[in-house]
Amino acid sequence: MPSTTKMTTKKGKVFYLIRASRGRGTAPLSTRWYPEESWSPRYVERELKKYAAEFERKVQAGEIISRAEQKELEQEARREAAKIMTIHQYAEAVFMPTKTVTMSENSRYTYQGNLERWIYPAIGDLKLPDVTQAHISALLLSMQSKGKAHSTCIMVYSILNSLFKMAYMADVITRNPMDKVVRPKPRKGEVQRSDVEAYTPEEVQKILSALDQEPLKWRAVLMLLIDTGIRRGECLGLQWKDVDFKKNTITIAGNLCYTPDKGVYLDIPKTSRTRTIDVDPDVLTLLKLLRTEQASKVISSYVFTQEGSSAPLLPNELNWYMDKLSSRYDIPHFHPHKLRHTFASIAITSGADVASVSEKLGHSNKAFTLQMYTHANQESMKRASQIYREALKKAGQG
Repeated sequence: MPSTTKMTTKKGKVFYLIRASRGRGTAPLSTRWYPEESWSPRYVERELKKYAAEFERKVQAGEIISRAEQKELEQEARREAAKIMTIHQYAEAVFMPTKTVTMSENSRYTYQGNLERWIYPAIGDLKLPDVTQAHISALLLSMQSKGKAHSTCIMVYSILNSLFKMAYMADVITRNPMDKVVRPKPRKGEVQRSDVEAYTPEEVQKILSALDQEPLKWRAVLMLLIDTGIRRGECLGLQWKDVDFKKNTITIAGNLCYTPDKGVYLDIPKTSRTRTIDVDPDVLTLLKLLRTEQASKVISSYVFTQEGSSAPLLPNELNWYMDKLSSRYDIPHFHPHKLRHTFASIAITSGADVASVSEKLGHSNKAFTLQMYTHANQESMKRASQIYREALKKAGQG
């Protein structure tokens, strides 16, 4: 028989706590029963026995379970439902909605594009538990045979790795087919640059001389990129309130982005934090002149704007103009990210400490800066050898 205990609420209302056992090793279940105030004690006793007996019957029959058990059953039902999902269904219903919470719009667009272009056509109709290592390897080999860039193959590999890991961790699948998939290697004959592409100091001087002939807006934006090494989106997302002419600094608080789905929009910086960096006074002089010129035509919060408009300069507009300069002045591979590489390469090989360079570039950690930019040239390797030998000589003289 279940136990019954007469109790009262904080407001003084009488109720009975009914507790039914489910056997050794299993927590009992309980419920509350509230009698009507007008009922006689004998009627309350009779109705309580009837309610308690029915409650115990349902508990023993498994018709009533705990909230935790109900939650587990619901989770199990979702897992079972997911097991009959295809790759396409799981990616759209679970994987992408989950990933979108923590990724930028650009990353979301890249993931979605690769899913639709490569993954769905090849294995999208396969049910999750049916996908094997052979299916995935065949997809990656097919991409390589079609001459797709190594970076694209790696992106597809990474997306699939993340998708199947999510499904495995959620017990949707009992094995992860990616465990036996080998990460794609470059095709035979596919050139892989071991060094990050950057200009030499002499080449930068040539670029600076060429910019003297260009309109103020373009001269200012390119000089700022060269001087600071900031990202293209950070530069184009710069607003006048972020420029401190007295302290010769700018604060990177936004990142101008573009995707076909969303158009142009201002996002947070890539590492989700603002940073304040110093700027050459000569570059800030150009920005002062630009502010005056801009104010005579339009009023805008953005430093760099489209011609005759208060809207920010589009990322593709900058690339398009740099392509024109590349042809006009014979500047090889002239694009914004190469200027970023150039800043880091020249600064580090000239003796700047990695921590400071990493902070100015807005990297999340110094290891990434080291990995990307500390490719040595002959001069820096020679200087390193000299420092080492001089240290040994000093130790010997002591």
